[in-house]
Amino acid sequence: MPSSSNGSPPERPDPGRIRFIEVTRETRGRFEDLFEQPGAPKYCWCMAWRHSSREHIENDEKKRMMMALIDRGTPVGIVAEIDGKTVGWCSVAPRETYRKLSKHQDDNETGVWSIVCFYVPRALRGGGLASALLDAAVEHAFAKGARVIEAYPVDEAAPSYRFMGFRDMFVARGFRETGKAGTRRHVMRLER
Repeated sequence: MPSSSNGSPPERPDPGRIRFIEVTRETRGRFEDLFEQPGAPKYCWCMAWRHSSREHIENDEKKRMMMALIDRGTPVGIVAEIDGKTVGWCSVAPRETYRKLSKHQDDNETGVWSIVCFYVPRALRGGGLASALLDAAVEHAFAKGARVIEAYPVDEAAPSYRFMGFRDMFVARGFRETGKAGTRRHVMRLER
C-alpha cells in the first residue's frame, strides 16, 4: 500500500477493485488480519460501543469478546479488500447490539442499524475509502432489513470521535441530523 508519509497525496483506490465483505465466522480472519496490522486499533477491537459488564477490559479480552460475537452470528460490520488485502473496516450492526449511543435513543424502535466506527490505515486516508465503506455499509444494512440507519459523526475539526466519521460525508449521502449525542457527535439518520 502506498504511504503518504512522503508528502504525496494518498492513492485514491479504484472503486472497481474494492470488495466489501461482511464479517462472519467464515470471514473473521480478514477482520483479525486488519486489526493486527501495525497502527490498527487493536487496543479497541471495536468494542468501545458494544455491551460490556465491565469498565476496563484488557485488549486481549476485547478481541475475545468480539470474536465471541462473531462466532454467535451477531452482525458486527464489513471489511474492505483491495487485491486480496484487507484495507478498511466499518462497524455497522443492529443498534440493539451496541450499548446506548444517544441519551435520546428510543430503545422500543425496531429496524434501526447503527454505524459507529471506521478504520482506514493512515496511508489510505483521504483517498475516498471511508466514503466507499459508508456507501457499502448503507447498502449492507438495508439489504439485511434495516428500516433506518443511524450514525454519530463529528465535524472535521472535532478533536475526538473522528473514528465515527465526519458529518459532511453523511450529509452528502442523504442522512439528516436529528439531534446530538454529547457535545461533539451528531445523530444522523437515513430512512428508505
